[in-house]
Formats: sequence, structure tokens, C-alpha cells
Amino acid sequence: MTETASSQKNIIFLVLVAALGYFVDIYDLVLFSIVRVQSLKDIGISEQDMRVQGQYVLNMQMAGLLLGGILWGILGDKLGRIKVLFGSILMYSLANIANGFVTDVDSYAYIRFIAGIGLAGELGAGITLVSETMSKENRGYGTMIVAGVGLFGAVLANFIYEWTGSWQTSYFVGGGLGLVLLFLRIGTYESGMFSEVANKNISKGNVMLILGSRKNLMKYIYCILIGAPLWFVVGILVTLSPEFGKELGTTEPLKAGTGIMYTYIGIAVGDIVAGLLAQITKSRRLTMFIFHILSVISILAYLGSKGITPSQFTSLCLFMGFAVGYWATFVTIASEQFGTNIRATVTTTVPNFVRGALIPITILFNYFVGRYDLITAAYIMMGLLAALGLFALSQLKETFGKNLDYVEGEEIDEQNVLAGNV
Repeated sequence: MTETASSQKNIIFLVLVAALGYFVDIYDLVLFSIVRVQSLKDIGISEQDMRVQGQYVLNMQMAGLLLGGILWGILGDKLGRIKVLFGSILMYSLANIANGFVTDVDSYAYIRFIAGIGLAGELGAGITLVSETMSKENRGYGTMIVAGVGLFGAVLANFIYEWTGSWQTSYFVGGGLGLVLLFLRIGTYESGMFSEVANKNISKGNVMLILGSRKNLMKYIYCILIGAPLWFVVGILVTLSPEFGKELGTTEPLKAGTGIMYTYIGIAVGDIVAGLLAQITKSRRLTMFIFHILSVISILAYLGSKGITPSQFTSLCLFMGFAVGYWATFVTIASEQFGTNIRATVTTTVPNFVRGALIPITILFNYFVGRYDLITAAYIMMGLLAALGLFALSQLKETFGKNLDYVEGEEIDEQNVLAGNV
């Protein structure tokens, strides 16, 4: 009984620390979108260059996430999930403090690139730890709590900026929170599943286990595609809300920081609802399908809001956020698709490739903006991403309740086991 109680306490502590880690991760991840206008203005960027230079800085951050996702994912499978958490937190905390001292756009972009590398390791390692530590029936609750709590980091980021009125202070607070989090991480322990394979002579963190298998590669691509619509909402529709507001004939200028805050409140609530729905229906695929349809409806409502008011904007941001609040479910699906020896690589790279997908999304969006107007370009992008996401979802197998204690290449088809074929 004592051992069981102790084990439960360890799991609760692990989930709590993972949730707080993701809280800080989201704070730092969305901070640039919140302080974009004021920070760029303060370093001498003109209003007519604001959108282009802002996208440049944000894309550099996203490029860092892409590189960091690969780096930390491989290290997570080779060296362990805990080491990745420590290294990534230290990197993005120091980078965010440095961001408070920038005086030109190139320095801003390069430091956001470094911060992006660091930010890439937090979510994947945390979700992998929770998924491998909790029971297969209940791990959905764990990842739901991590995302539900973590996403409120965006609320704090906007509050700190509004309260202090200083983008520099906002970056300093983000870096400080990360350094404090390092001390909490000291009490966490390594995944038992990873510990079992750590000293075995098997390939760990080898990307060829994905790239060298058509089946695994397609599963990997499908996992990325089902999450891409979320960052279109956050990175384009909400981040560029001042520009969209002008096109829609807003009664007052729209604030991206306010939009980010309410969008992430919606995402946090949506993540909790999506997690509960998946547990009730025992189907992550059905949950993802429902939320994808809701996201299309919410984007249509936003893009069709002529004469939008600030209060309508906040309501629509809540709706859009809720509708794309499938982040924890999506990351859990990715985590459950692959074996222990490649799981951290997948769980870390997939969400960061989704974030990094904002780069080609932005390029394609700007291409359409050059040929149509801003609103029409957004409609086209919504249609493309929704179609790709729904198709990818149809190609993935249900993973709810799947046993994760296997290594890639040695897993046994559970249906064959049940049928007595093996």
C-alpha cells in the first residue's frame, strides 16, 4: 500500500511539474506575438514594415523550433527525457532574458531562433514522460491536465505585458520563470519504459526508423497535418488581427495580445473538453474530427465578421481557441503511434514541426495575399489546411488504450494477439 501511495504521489508530482513546464513554455512561445507591435516600434521598425518584419522574427523562432524538435527529440531517446527537460529549459530561459536587451531586428530574430530551439524540448519530453508513466487507460487525463494548465501561460504573458507596459520586462519575467522551474525539475524521475531500454543494444532516437519505413513516415506526416490548422489560427488569424481588423472594418483597433490571451483561454478549455470527450468515447480520432469541424465553423465566423467590435473579437477568439483546443489530444496521438525507442523523437518533433509549419503557411498565405485580398487568402488557407487535416486523420489508426511498452520493429499487432494468431 505504501509503495502504491508513493507511486501515485510521484505521478501527481510529475504531471504537476510537466504542466508548469508547459505553462512557462507557452508564456515564452507566444510572447513575441503579444509584444510584436510595441517591441518592433521601439527598435525602429515603421508601421508599413511591421507585418513583414514581424513575420521574419516569428519565422526565425519557428525555424528554431524545427531544429530544436529534431535535436531534443533524438537526445530524449538516446539520453533520457529528464536531461532534455533540463537542457531545453536552461536554453530558452537565457535566450528570453537576452531578448529584453535587443536593439535591432536581426538580433531580435537570431535570439528568438535560439529561444525556439530551447522551447522545442519542453512539451515533447513532458508528454512522453506522462504517457509512459501513467496507465494506458488514464494517460489521457494526464496529458489533458498538462495542456489545460500549460496553455494558461499565454494569459499570464498578456497580463504581465499589460500590467508592466514593458516588453523588455515581459521577456525578463519569462526567463526568470524558466530558471525557477529548473529547481522544480530536480524532484522528477526518469520514465520506467525508457530505463528498461536504455542499456539494451537497440537503435534509439534513430530517425531512419521513421524515414526508412514508408508506413512510419506516412504516419508521421499524418500526425503533423492533423495539428497544422491550430497554428494557422494562432500564427496568422490572431497574430495579424490588427491587419484583419482593418480589412473587416473594425470599430476600434484590435489588439493581438488580447486576442492571443483569449484564444489560449479557449484552447485550454477546449483541451480539457477534448480530453474528457476522448476518455468518454474512448476515441481520440472521433474527438479530433469533431474539433476539426468546429474549427472550420469558428474561422468562417471570424472572417465573415464585418464591422467587428473588440468585444466580438474576444468572443470569436475564445470560440476559435476552443475549436482548435485539441493540442493535448493531437500530441498524445503522435506519442501513441510509435515505440519507446523513437517515441521522444516523434513526440518532440511532431508538435514543433506543426509550429514550424507556420513558415510554409505564411509563405503560401502571402502568395495568396499578393493575388487576392487578406480575407480571401485566409479563406483559401483555411480550406486547404482543413482538407489536409481531415484526410490525414482518416488515415491514422485509433490509439486509445494502446499498450506503449514496446520498441519500434518489435511491436506485436494487438488484434492478432486478441484473435490468438500469435
